[in-house]
Amino acid sequence: MYRVFEALDELVTIVEEARGVPMTSGCVVPRGDVLELLDDIRDAIPGEMDDAQDVLDHRDQLVTKAAAQAEKTLGDSRTGAERMVAEAQDEANRILSEARARAERMVAEAEGAAERAAEAGRREYETALDRAQAEAERMVQAGRATYERAVEDGKAEQARLVGQTEIAQAAHGEAQRIADAAAAEADRLRSECDDYVDAKLSDFEELLTKTLRTVGKGRDQLRGSFAPPRMAPAPSERVFDYVD
Repeated sequence: MYRVFEALDELVTIVEEARGVPMTSGCVVPRGDVLELLDDIRDAIPGEMDDAQDVLDHRDQLVTKAAAQAEKTLGDSRTGAERMVAEAQDEANRILSEARARAERMVAEAEGAAERAAEAGRREYETALDRAQAEAERMVQAGRATYERAVEDGKAEQARLVGQTEIAQAAHGEAQRIADAAAAEADRLRSECDDYVDAKLSDFEELLTKTLRTVGKGRDQLRGSFAPPRMAPAPSERVFDYVD
């Protein structure tokens, strides 16, 4: 290839130094020298062309090999990426499944605790109500007995004083006073019974309020961490339905 360029440079020099033809743009060049240089170029070109073709062929091989290697690398990368994505998806599914199972377990435990608290509250309420009813019944019976005894005493006193107008009127007034006092005592006993029952119901209401607040906090914590499935009606609603 160097000889080709060298011969071309010599041709250019010959043309530049050639004597010009008057009145034209042509020139007179030594024919023998030009032909010799052209022969040199003709002889040099085939070998240089072969070398150039070898270079091109080698370049095509390199390009093909590089493309195949790139395709293989891309395929390996794609396979690795897909495997990593699948593994990440499996891990995410596993974590999600464990979280869902844990949330369901916590919900079940919270519902069980709420049921136990509600049952304990219901038993406490029934016990308090039974005690209050028994106490009220006892106090009413005592008041009724006191009233009846006072009435009987008044009637006896009234019968003893029959025939004496002033004494009979006084006895009647005393009997009426005793009867009024007995009625007032019965009213007082009934009021005390009502107050006792109201105090027991107030204690039970406070117990239910604390229980419902505890259950509500547990449910809020569950909703804040996960998105659990729809729950059954809250135990607190069933408790109030029972109380009503």
